Amino acid sequence: MASISSFGIAIVIGLILGCSSAEDKLFNVQSYGAKADGKTDDSKAFLSTWKDACQWSGTAKFLIPSGEYMVYAANFIGPCSGSMTFQIQGVVKAPTDPSLFCNSTWISFQHVDGLEIEGGGTLDGQGASAWPYFDTSKNSNCPTLPITLKLDSVKNAAVHDIHSINSKSFHFGVFMCNNVTFSHVNITAPGDSPNTDGIHMSVSTNIQVLDSNIGTGDDCISMINGSQSINISGITCGPGHGISIGSLGKIQNEVVTDIHVKNCTFTATQNGARIKTWAPSESGSATSINFEDIFMDNAKNPIIIDQHYCPSPPCSSQASSVQIKDVTFNNIRGTSSSAEAVTLNCSASFPCEGINLNEINLVYNGAGGPAISSCDNAHGTATGMELPPSCLKSSLDS
Repeated sequence: MASISSFGIAIVIGLILGCSSAEDKLFNVQSYGAKADGKTDDSKAFLSTWKDACQWSGTAKFLIPSGEYMVYAANFIGPCSGSMTFQIQGVVKAPTDPSLFCNSTWISFQHVDGLEIEGGGTLDGQGASAWPYFDTSKNSNCPTLPITLKLDSVKNAAVHDIHSINSKSFHFGVFMCNNVTFSHVNITAPGDSPNTDGIHMSVSTNIQVLDSNIGTGDDCISMINGSQSINISGITCGPGHGISIGSLGKIQNEVVTDIHVKNCTFTATQNGARIKTWAPSESGSATSINFEDIFMDNAKNPIIIDQHYCPSPPCSSQASSVQIKDVTFNNIRGTSSSAEAVTLNCSASFPCEGINLNEINLVYNGAGGPAISSCDNAHGTATGMELPPSCLKSSLDS
């Protein structure tokens, strides 16, 4: 009887261990042939690892251990059978050969529900090899440069505690996603690196970007068509072009709404809190936008609405058809590197409505000071401190 009881106990323990292993399982890319020598293409090993991990019904941990991994390209496609933790401990490096990198994306996740990307590691886009190809008029053989990491049709995801350096194009792209949180992410590229937006999002809802450091050659964070219910807080931005909504208006009925940017610092950026639309443009709207508790440290254009956005002259004098409405700038303070600290350059055809300036304290100490405001077709109210003095008009004055 004793031996039978022991056998029975062994079965129970085996079942318990079996249940535990069914919930969590480690998938190490080195077990699938990744060389981690920084030279050999480990793409196949990464994709083979993903295939098995994605089929696991419990929680799969995709592990990239310490080391350097050359990955030409990797598209991780779901849906998966369970949730996924993608842990980057090492350095993943992108190719520098144009025949390998002239694509829209380097690493992507598609159709995944329940994804965590973390680990303290680094994605190295090796962008210096690609930035000369940004001008496609001179380099028609490379029509597009790759986003370092793109989330496409991903929901219920968290990206945290990783580094992205020297992306060839955007560091992170967010497209058709829902309920994604970025936190404690460090993004770095030279201030003159072209089109290297930190986090670029479109057609996505319920996105949070929290407590991160972004210094790059374009917008620290950019939100274009379909960005809705976005919360951004605790961002240190610089170098870069600020936190931007737009550009809007190239396509019919582009909409951005319910945007909240709070507790951020801009250091020596080309812009601060920015909304930009093309002119002329298709119809569209940017509404219910709040920038608050923002500190500017020698930022150019700390507050700017530009409805005549034209980065490449010659530019048209025609008006934008994008309606900007219900935008609040609250408790924006610090120093401006431009005498024009507040610029509200709105459309003559669709004037900005419901612009609220509250507790604005922006100091300019350079030649031609003090700081000034400039308004065109901008309607709203100013309350509290007004430095520089507001130029807003109420709708009744128009």
